[in-house]
This record gives sequence, C-alpha cells and structure tokens, in this order.
Amino acid sequence: MNRVAQTVVLFLLGASVLHAGATGLSLRYVKAGLRPGLVLCGAVLIAAAAATAWYAWRDRRAGGGTSEEEAHAGPRVSWLLLLPLVALILVAPPALGAHSAMRTGTGLQKPLGYPPLPSGEPLRLGLADYAGRAAYDHGRTLQGRRVRLTGFVALDGEGAPYLVRMTLNCCAADARPVKVGLIGRVPPVPEPDLWLEVTGTYTPKRSGDPVNGGPIPYVDVLSARPVPAPGDPYDASGL
Repeated sequence: MNRVAQTVVLFLLGASVLHAGATGLSLRYVKAGLRPGLVLCGAVLIAAAAATAWYAWRDRRAGGGTSEEEAHAGPRVSWLLLLPLVALILVAPPALGAHSAMRTGTGLQKPLGYPPLPSGEPLRLGLADYAGRAAYDHGRTLQGRRVRLTGFVALDGEGAPYLVRMTLNCCAADARPVKVGLIGRVPPVPEPDLWLEVTGTYTPKRSGDPVNGGPIPYVDVLSARPVPAPGDPYDASGL
C-alpha cells in the first residue's frame, strides 16, 4: 500500500473512531468512560494521516514527481481494509437485549458498601444498585422507600417477567445482565426488550438464576410505564 493509500486509510480510521467517540455510537461498543480516549485516538490518527500526506508531498517535491514504484505499490486488495471502517460508520449494532440476557447468568456481585440514599420519593436508583442492596443487604436501606427503576423486559421460559440492565466492565463483549424479578402490578404480557420505568417497593422475595445460580431479587411493582430506550443502554456500575 503506497503513501496515498496509507493516508486515506489512516484518515478514515481516525475519522471513524472520532465520530464514534464524539457521538452515542461508541456506547454500542464500550462504556461511556472510554469515550474521551476514543476521541483522543481519533484525533491522533487524523494527525498521523496529515503528517503522512505532508511527508509524501515533501518527498514528491524533492524527487521531482511520483515514482512508478510509489504509484503502483501494493495490491488493490489492500483497499478492502476500508470495508470495516464503512461498516463502523454506517452500521451500528443493536444493544444486547432480552435474548442474550436470559441465556447468560446474572453478573450481580456483592457491593463494597451501601452509601446512604438521598431523600425524596420516589427514589431513582440504577437497577444494579437496587439489586445489590436487595440481594446482599436484605433491603435494609430500601425499607419504607418507593424506588424507581428503568430497564428492559425479559421473560423466562415460563413467561415470568424480569427487569434487566446489561452491565459491563469495559465493552459490550463482556456484558452480563443484572435481573430483577417483577411482582405486583405488572403490565399484562409485557413484550421482551420493551423498556419500562417501574415504581415499586422492596420485597424480600428472591430466586436463583437458572443459568449460574446467582441471586435474583424482586421488586413489588406499584406502577409501570413504557419509556424510550436510553442513549446509553448499558450500566457500567453493576460489575
């Protein structure tokens, strides 16, 4: 691949990474905390492309033109390297949903601590935060509180509904679900992957995940309403 091709590939790669980091596209692949790093990497690649183009222009001026070797260097098949870049720009993969969640064991782990919760009703909590307090602290910090949780619906083999949020350490490849069972005033026949905002209260009911035996706490639903999927579908705090 000659310098012209190298410049084009570097620029398109940098532009793709910069675009993914500067928009919500990167949230389909990595957690939100990595977005600044992606923006920086994209900017560095674009700068490298500019430097490559400048050196090619300088060498061409010094050599009196482009040599035949430079003009024809590298097989044309090398341009196939651009296909993944085009896919990155044009095709955003869907966020992991109910199908993956019910075939993967819960990723819920015991929290390091249980910070005091703010006042106000209902209390908006991340799904993993509620699940950790309910499963491992026996709901002591949740007693007498109405909580508001958001997640997507998943159904087990018997049609029982769960509220789920996929959690990740780094990227979508290591995503695992945190599942909270729903009892009480659950909407009739909720659809899988439908995002719900649930208001409810703590209940001591719990079950074991059929995949890995991990704890699945429950919430006693007082009300629920469909909501749009959030811009960041993953919860980076749950593992």
